[in-house]
Order: sequence, then C-alpha cells, then structure tokens
Amino acid sequence: MDPRVDAFIQKAVKWQEELSLMRSFLLECGLREEIKWGSPCYTWQGVNIAGIRGFKEHCALWFFKGVLLKDEASLLISSGEETQAMRQIRFTDSERIVKLTPALKSYVFEAIEAEKAGLKVEYRNTADFDIPVEFQQKLDTFPELKKAFTGLTPGRQRDYIRHFADAKQLKTRESRIEKCIPQILEGKGLNDKYIC
Repeated sequence: MDPRVDAFIQKAVKWQEELSLMRSFLLECGLREEIKWGSPCYTWQGVNIAGIRGFKEHCALWFFKGVLLKDEASLLISSGEETQAMRQIRFTDSERIVKLTPALKSYVFEAIEAEKAGLKVEYRNTADFDIPVEFQQKLDTFPELKKAFTGLTPGRQRDYIRHFADAKQLKTRESRIEKCIPQILEGKGLNDKYIC
C-alpha cells in the first residue's frame, strides 16, 4: 500500500468509500499501488493495469488496455470517441462495487493475463487524426514548434491534438494552443504539467 493513496482518498470530497472499496479489491488481486498522473494506479510487474479516480458525477475504475478485455459482464465503456485502449467502469454508489467485486476481480486477472500473453493494442497512427487548422498553421510557421511536436511520443501528440480539437469555439482552440506551446517546446506531454 502506498501512503500517498491514503492521502488521496482522505482528500477526496466525494467517493471516499467507493475509492476505498476499489482499492481493496485491486490490492487483493496482487497489484502494486502507486500514484501516477495524480491518481492511484495499480501495476503488475511495472505495467499499468488499472486506476481509480473520483469525478463530479461518478467515480471510475479504468483499465489501461481495457479494449483487450472480453467484457463478459458488459461493464466497460470508452471515456470518449478518441479513446483507443482505455476502458472504464463508472460507479455512483458503493453497493454496486460490492455486488460487482467478483466480476471486477476477474477483469483484473484477465488484464494481467493479457500482459503475460504479450497482447498489444492496435493503435491508430497520429497521422490518422485531423490536426486542427489553427494548430497546423502554427506548426507550418514555427519550425521550432514543429520539431518539438514531432519529437513527442505518438501518445503525447494525440493528447494535444484531441485537446485542441475538443474546443468547440475558435477562441478557445486558439487559447489552448497558445497556452500549450511552451510545454510542447519543453518536450512535455499535455498531462506532464497541468497548465493547458
């Protein structure tokens, strides 16, 4: 058990009981607990398996390579259209977590088996994503930015593209791009610092 997770759960405004229940069964499955990206993360032999977090309307258990799971209980959902590998299960009460614990544990063990078998997620290439026009113009006129952006990992590139594209209004898109340029120039991903 990682004491930082104790602090994370104690600081949670909502979902303390639910987060504690998820934490318990994840640890019972033999996973290692740590904090990554500001949330509890559960790993097997150094590989990310699952994570938990509370949100405004729900709390969630997610599987990093959930797309590989059979989902026999039809519990998994994608968090968004562009999400490729990750799948999550949302909860709004502790009773549902208790009821589903045997199924949830089986999902964890299936995720571990997928790692043991070396199963890989077939990711779309970054080139398959439409780069917002405003960002493409910045890349075309700012060679240093283009070099820094192409030097990022494909996942970090996709995170930025999605972040910019998710803004519905032009002004918001332009603002996000401007705020993120320094971070891209530093070679950092969108979630490496929470400034964008």
